[in-house]
Amino acid sequence: MLTLEQAKELNASMVTQEHLIIHAKNVCYSMGAMAAHFGEDVEHWQAIGMLHDYDYEKYPEEHLQHTAEPLHEAGLEPEEIRAILSHGYGICTDVKPESNLEKSLFTVDELTGIIQAAARMRPNGITDLEVKSFMKKFKDKRFAAKCNRELILQGCEMLGMEVRDVAQICISGMKEHAEELGLLGTEA
Repeated sequence: MLTLEQAKELNASMVTQEHLIIHAKNVCYSMGAMAAHFGEDVEHWQAIGMLHDYDYEKYPEEHLQHTAEPLHEAGLEPEEIRAILSHGYGICTDVKPESNLEKSLFTVDELTGIIQAAARMRPNGITDLEVKSFMKKFKDKRFAAKCNRELILQGCEMLGMEVRDVAQICISGMKEHAEELGLLGTEA
C-alpha cells in the first residue's frame, strides 16, 4: 500500500514548480479529511492526493497519459493507479470514479483551488475561513474562474453530498496545515 512518504518522494521526482507542489499538498490534506469523514485510511488517501498530478508538470497537454506505467513500476497497486487516473474523468481519461476515494479525488481537485484563493484574500488566511464565506466565492463565477465548478458539482453529486459539506471537510483538512500551505494570511 502506498504510504504518504513514498508519495512525497515520487511526487518530488516529477514536480518542481511551487504552485503545483502547494496544489498537491492542498489536495493531499483535503483527501485526508475526506478519508476521516468516510472512516477510511487517512494517510493512504493523503498519499493518493499527493500523487494525483504526478505527470502534469512534464506533460500538461497529455496529463495522466504518463502516469500508470511509472507508478506501476514504482510499486503502486492497480486500484491506487486507477484512483489517480479517475480524477481526470471526462477531461483526459475515461476512468469513471466509482469508490468514495475516487469520487473524493475527482471533487476536491478543483474545489481546493477555490478554497486556496478565498483563503489568500483574507487577513487571517484559512484560519478563520467559514463555509458561508467560501460559498459566496463559489457562487461568483469570476472568482478563481479557472476552477471548474461544473466538475465540483458533478463530483458532489457522485458523492451524494452538498458542495458546502465537502467544502467544510476540505477547509478543516487544510486548516490543520495552514502554515505549510502558506495560508496563515497577511496578518501572520
